[in-house]
Amino acid sequence: MIRILALLAALLLAAPAWAISDPAEALPDPAQEARAVQIGQQLRCLVCQNESIEESGADLARDLRHIVRQHVAAGENEAQITQWMVARYGDFVRLRPPVNWMTSLLWASPVIALLIGGGLAMGLRRRAAPPPPLSDEEQQRLARLMEN
Repeated sequence: MIRILALLAALLLAAPAWAISDPAEALPDPAQEARAVQIGQQLRCLVCQNESIEESGADLARDLRHIVRQHVAAGENEAQITQWMVARYGDFVRLRPPVNWMTSLLWASPVIALLIGGGLAMGLRRRAAPPPPLSDEEQQRLARLMEN
């Protein structure tokens, strides 16, 4: 039992580890490498989806890190590199997508759904007619059932 708990603890501690990339992948200029890391931390791994390309060990993330470093080495700024990525992968590639009508609608959709559902429930509740009163025969039958 202790071995199983130790194994589970080791697995939980290993989960948040940063992806280890090939040292040859890094740019020779430390300032450019720092810019590339900063840009990569703002881009989503399309495989892992909740990790940046700098954190992910997926092959696609490695390829995207390489592309970011190529663009940084070519002298492009953060906006140009992000625009290039968004043009190919959409706003989903950003870990923090911009606020626009589509993302606002996405965030507001639960509230909109609750309002629509509440309105429908209230409308159906008001339309429901009370049940008709029991006939004399039904009242007698109910009385007999209640006696037993």
